[in-house]
Amino acid sequence: MSVRAAVLGAGSFGSCLSILCADRGHDVALWARDAALVDAIATRRRNPRFLKEIEFPASIAPTTDLAGALADREMVIVAVPSHAVRDVMARAAAHLAPDALLVLAVKGIELDTGKTMDAVLEEVLPEPFHPRITVLSGPSFAKEVAERKPTVVTVACREESYAIAVQSYLSCPWFRCYSETDVIGVEVGGALKNVIAIATGISDGMELGHNARAATMTRGLAEITRLGVRMGANPLTFLGLAGVGDLVLTCTGDLSRNRRVGLALGRGRKLDEILAELGEVAEGVRTTYAACQLAERLGVELPIAQGVKLLLEGAVDPREGVTLLLTRQLRGERDWNYPTR
Repeated sequence: MSVRAAVLGAGSFGSCLSILCADRGHDVALWARDAALVDAIATRRRNPRFLKEIEFPASIAPTTDLAGALADREMVIVAVPSHAVRDVMARAAAHLAPDALLVLAVKGIELDTGKTMDAVLEEVLPEPFHPRITVLSGPSFAKEVAERKPTVVTVACREESYAIAVQSYLSCPWFRCYSETDVIGVEVGGALKNVIAIATGISDGMELGHNARAATMTRGLAEITRLGVRMGANPLTFLGLAGVGDLVLTCTGDLSRNRRVGLALGRGRKLDEILAELGEVAEGVRTTYAACQLAERLGVELPIAQGVKLLLEGAVDPREGVTLLLTRQLRGERDWNYPTR
C-alpha cells in the first residue's frame, strides 16, 4: 500500500528514509532548510553532503517549502537533529494533515528541558496528534539503509495500531520493522546509546583493550536501563533492538559518528576540532549533557555518562576519567537504588 509521505530533514538518516519510502512505492516530499542542498538533490539526484554515492529515486521531491511538503501527507517522518525538533515541528503544526501519522526518527534528549522527543512533540502539536506519534529506533546506519542492506528496527507507539500502520508502510524484504508500545524505553535506549558509544570510542582510542570495551558497553547498558526504568520504561525493552541492538552497533561500528568522536578524544584530540572535522551532528555530545542533567533531577547515577561529560568539558583527561570510574565505591552489580553523589 502506497501513501503520500513527507520526510523532514535531508541529513544522512532523512536521506536514507526518503530513499526507503520511495523504494516502497510512496510519493515522497523531502524537506530541508538549505536551498543549495535541495537544488542539488533536485537536479543531480544526489545529496552533495550526505550519502554522496547514493542516487535518489525520481519519486522524491526535494523542497524548502515546509507547508508544501506537509500538504495532505499521510505519513510524516521527522529526521532533523534533536535540537531542531521543537522549532521545526512548532512551525509544521499548522500544516499537518489532520490524520497524519508522525514518525520520529530522532535519537536525543532536549538539552534545556530533559524531555524525550515524543514529549517535545506533545508540547508543540495539538492534542489530537498525540496518539499518532510513533518512534523509529534500532541498529540502523544510514549508509547501509540507503544501500538496501538488511536492517531491522523497532517502531513504538502507545497506541500499537499506529505502530503497526507505520510498520506496514516501511517494511520490505530488506528493511524489517517490529512494533512496540514502550515509547519511553525506545526513546531512552536510542538517545543514551550515543553517550556510551563516545565512552567506548574513548576506551578504544586509548587502546585499553577488549575487556575494557566489553565492560563499558555492559555497564553502559546498565546505566541506560536504570534511567529508563526510573522514567517508566519496561526493562526488557533494553534487551531488544532499540536497546542492546543499537548499543552494539553504535559502540563497535566504524560508521558511528559518536564512536569516532570518542576515538579521537581518546587519542588526545580537542572536541571543537573533532566536531569541525566530522561535518555532521554527533547527537551523543548534546545528549551527554541532557542525560546528566535529567539523571541528577531524577536521582539516578550515570557514572559513565558523567565521566564523558567531564571529559567533554575538559575537566579531566581520558586517563583521569578511566581512573575515576575504576576507583569508585564498590557495589553489587544490580544495585540500582543507591542515591547520586
